[in-house]
Amino acid sequence: MTQRLRVTVWNENRHEKTHEKVRSVYPNGIHAAIGEGLGTDEFDVAYATLDDAEHGLTEARLNETDVLFWWGHMAHGEVSDEIVERVHQRVLKGMGLIVLHSGHFSKIFKKLMGTSCDLKWREADEKERIWVVSPGHPIAEGIGEYIEFEAEEMYGEHFDIPQPDELVLVSWFEGGEVFRSGCTFSRGQGKIFYFRPGHETYPTYYNPQVRRILSNAAKWAAPSTREYPKYGNAKPLEAIKAKG
Repeated sequence: MTQRLRVTVWNENRHEKTHEKVRSVYPNGIHAAIGEGLGTDEFDVAYATLDDAEHGLTEARLNETDVLFWWGHMAHGEVSDEIVERVHQRVLKGMGLIVLHSGHFSKIFKKLMGTSCDLKWREADEKERIWVVSPGHPIAEGIGEYIEFEAEEMYGEHFDIPQPDELVLVSWFEGGEVFRSGCTFSRGQGKIFYFRPGHETYPTYYNPQVRRILSNAAKWAAPSTREYPKYGNAKPLEAIKAKG
């Protein structure tokens, strides 16, 4: 039997508490919709939110997490720098990280990217069409040529991120903008996927194709079984001849 991946879905869980429109779309929280979309056949799913002790991201929780999902928006600044560093170290040592929508401005994503991660945006209930531009990539498995949303928030270029290792998805918006909506990166031994759609007032995380992408991404970002490299002073592998 294949061992199930251990996934933790992290969410601010603030919009759901303060905005009735968001609560009506995600009554159990955005994190619950994401986790339910992954299912239990291949994943053991746990949840963590901003207001939990240590934001729910204790050393023990992170050590039991193969892949971490991150959704944040209105309270990036409330995330403790200590917890950000804790997550950062786990990514470098192999934990996968899936950053969603407005998580582009999260402390952890900006720390990993080393750039402002800024972009253009607009809320106008406009159509979005996400094109698969790397059809052979495992994250795009089972997805057609494109995904279409009748209404989503617009993100537009320039997106101030480093050049992605791989570009999997590109968005077009009704207002004319385009955006790199599915980007992969590697940092240390960890794999990172940024996925654009998921504004809190739209039911994006119920979309079957979005759920398939998130499931694919979690499996793609799973940690390697390779031993973590040894650093520091090293003894020679062979005898070193005395000089002179």
